[in-house]
Amino acid sequence: MSENPSRARWSALAVVCAGMLMVILDGSITTVALPAIQADLRIGPAGLAWVVDAYVIAFAGLLLLAGRLGDLLGRRRVYLAGIAGFTAASVLCGLATGAGTLVAARFLQGAGGAMASAVGLGMVVALFPDPAERARAFGAVGFTGAAGASLGQVLGGVLTAGLGWHWIFFINLPIGAAALLAGRRLLADDRGPGLRAGADAPGAVLVTGGLMLGVYAIVEGGPAGWAAARTLATGAAALLLLAGFVLRQARAATPLLPLRVLARRTTALANAVQLLMLAALFGFQVLLALYLQNVQHYSALATGLAMLPAALVIAAVSLLLAARAIARFGERRTLLLGLALLTVGIALLVRLPAGHLDYARDVLPTLLSAAGFGLAATALTALGLADARPEDAGLLSGLLNTTQQVGAALGVAVLTALAGGPGVTGYRLAFGTGAALLLTALLLALALPRQRPAGAATAADGAGPPVLVHG
Repeated sequence: MSENPSRARWSALAVVCAGMLMVILDGSITTVALPAIQADLRIGPAGLAWVVDAYVIAFAGLLLLAGRLGDLLGRRRVYLAGIAGFTAASVLCGLATGAGTLVAARFLQGAGGAMASAVGLGMVVALFPDPAERARAFGAVGFTGAAGASLGQVLGGVLTAGLGWHWIFFINLPIGAAALLAGRRLLADDRGPGLRAGADAPGAVLVTGGLMLGVYAIVEGGPAGWAAARTLATGAAALLLLAGFVLRQARAATPLLPLRVLARRTTALANAVQLLMLAALFGFQVLLALYLQNVQHYSALATGLAMLPAALVIAAVSLLLAARAIARFGERRTLLLGLALLTVGIALLVRLPAGHLDYARDVLPTLLSAAGFGLAATALTALGLADARPEDAGLLSGLLNTTQQVGAALGVAVLTALAGGPGVTGYRLAFGTGAALLLTALLLALALPRQRPAGAATAADGAGPPVLVHG
């Protein structure tokens, strides 16, 4: 097959983005359909929460392991297995006639989604070694995320109302089948060195168990209470398992997560910033939807339409502006600008009224946050994978996704708990806390190594990655 190499790379990127679109689309679609699922299957509030939590726990808990397996077994193989597993589990979800079956299928969905997502960014790194092209590719990935989130809000309502909630899962079947067929044809076979090169089964058990218990403690901490015995015991067990994992990695001959990876300044700071940023952003999205419905009495459709402009701005900035900003100013400066816009946009929400809402005055300023996220997310992805060696790309991709999921779960749990105060006061406190998290992320980002913009580095030194200047 004599396909143009550049065209082949972008075709392969389209396959990766199609799989990511399916995984992201599923999250927003499921949220919209929860009331219909509850009524049809007669699930109580606790059981309904597990329809979401089972997916989140499996997804976040398996990302790191899945990323490492991609490096050892081949990222193409793990990606296609994840897409196949996610698609099959989606069919099981659609066929479910009881809460137990649906929750189990959602756990399997999370496992498949983790496999596909963990290696996706690593595949992008391998496909695009040139920093300018890589920035454009990461912009396409950011656009995919925003498009999936915004499309899911509308599509979920249409499918649930027109065909029933089962079809929010059945819709994944044609997408997954197309991604599998195209992936087998377009993705290069990158067989890794095998499990003997670093399987570290004890480390895998420790980190997967620790992450799953940790996310469980986070998502259950709000309903059960942060000081409840169950929450404290689960959190303590998670910390013990993760501490054991770190000790294991320091001594293992072939560690699952070499500690040298976490010792890299750029990698460590990018993941810390990612955790704080996603905690604020996901919490903000949930809180704004709750405020519009609970305080301003918007319908579900009106709420989705009210939040749609922000999703469109994220998509446009990710696809059209982020790569150009990185090429001109570098990842660090682009990230700082994005975090500054995010902080200002969310801080403005502390003015939300208890009475009449002026949409243009009170809600549209969130477009600042949307633009900021489009810039920051693309720059953070590039920074989080900037030090990736070929043998570590899947691992770093899984690590970046893990901090994203843990941050999202933590933000939703903590900020929604704060928003539970009387009237609009709780919402204002939660938005203020979100702005404080973003300000902390901005201060951490200032410690990132300075760098020349990609365009300047290329002009001066020929093709190659941006030069990092410590200090």
